[in-house]
Amino acid sequence: MSLLSQQISGYMERASWIRKMFEAGIILKQQYGEDAVCDFSLGNPDLPAPAAVGDGLRAMADRAGEPFAFGYMPNGGYAWARQKLATHLSAEQGVSLTGDDVVLTCGAAGGLNAFFRAVLDEGDEVLSMAPYFVEYGFYVENHGGVFRTVKTLPDTFGLDLDAIELAMTPRTRAVIINSPNNPTGAVYSRAELEGLADILARASARNGRPVFLIADEPYRFLAFDGAEVPSVLPLYDHSLVVSSFSKNLSLAGERLGYIALSPRMENRGKLAAGLLLTNRILGFVNPPVVGQHIMAAALGAQVDASIYARRRDVMAEVLTEAGYDFQMPRGAFYFFPKAPGGDDVTFVSRLMEERILAVPGSGFGGPGHFRLTFCVDETIIRRAAEGFRRARG
Repeated sequence: MSLLSQQISGYMERASWIRKMFEAGIILKQQYGEDAVCDFSLGNPDLPAPAAVGDGLRAMADRAGEPFAFGYMPNGGYAWARQKLATHLSAEQGVSLTGDDVVLTCGAAGGLNAFFRAVLDEGDEVLSMAPYFVEYGFYVENHGGVFRTVKTLPDTFGLDLDAIELAMTPRTRAVIINSPNNPTGAVYSRAELEGLADILARASARNGRPVFLIADEPYRFLAFDGAEVPSVLPLYDHSLVVSSFSKNLSLAGERLGYIALSPRMENRGKLAAGLLLTNRILGFVNPPVVGQHIMAAALGAQVDASIYARRRDVMAEVLTEAGYDFQMPRGAFYFFPKAPGGDDVTFVSRLMEERILAVPGSGFGGPGHFRLTFCVDETIIRRAAEGFRRARG
């Protein structure tokens, strides 16, 4: 007798790789000790939050005794917080945004779910580039959509514009991109995004309704070697940015994110109103009060990205010396090397024998590769060097 729906049972199986590695890590650490296991499986930012976060918390604590300090609010967040974020994003994204163009959400995940609930009808399709963040498919299917993927270019993980155009159908409702990318570290160029915008404009005209372009940008702040992270908002009328403060402020547990709509989008006020409704009826009700005060105090601050840059260099050194084939990540905090022998599941098992935790690329729609996060201390990366060499053989 099953206690779960068939859909959720299936989801648990599909999401099992990250869960398995997490559980395997617990067992290994209990068996050998925390310092004996090199855990590169989870993208949990380990750098301390910038000082401005503490300033925001202290200021909020001083107001805790005021009436309604933790009370209900508009479903998209306080008007003052939305306007402050809009001003910040206007400079970051190269467009002119108002507070009405921004909706605060319970993390980027909450934002994506609110958006899909607002725009998807049963059977509508959402395209994502593969490899991709595994949760996307769940979010789409939560709201009756069909999740489809298009492979990126081999080796570079760039956009395959021809394949994207071929994948468009009359039911295509949205395309989601993630740049800098989890798990590949790819950063899409302006030329790629302009080409994508042209494809979506043609598809929108054929379909008689907009095909939305969603840019999921939690790693925007973390681009290396001077790489540009172009904004989609000035490039395409029906574009939006969904992001959070989980990575740049190390606030993954506070669950504050946002949706920003392109000012080029006609009648965007209607979409914004729909997002306010879906933010509420999905049970989020409103974004966290404390998170909004932290955000207001910390906009423009971020963790020390130079630490991530140094770790990237060390990880690249370790993998190169051990003979791995990989594309140097241009952003985010992940490597996505090729699995020696081609079988990513088998190879990740070999790494576990060396007390190294990674995640098979199959879990991200990228079989034949494995993902390593470098949001860990540099000493852990260096300690894993010999194990990487032995696992490769």
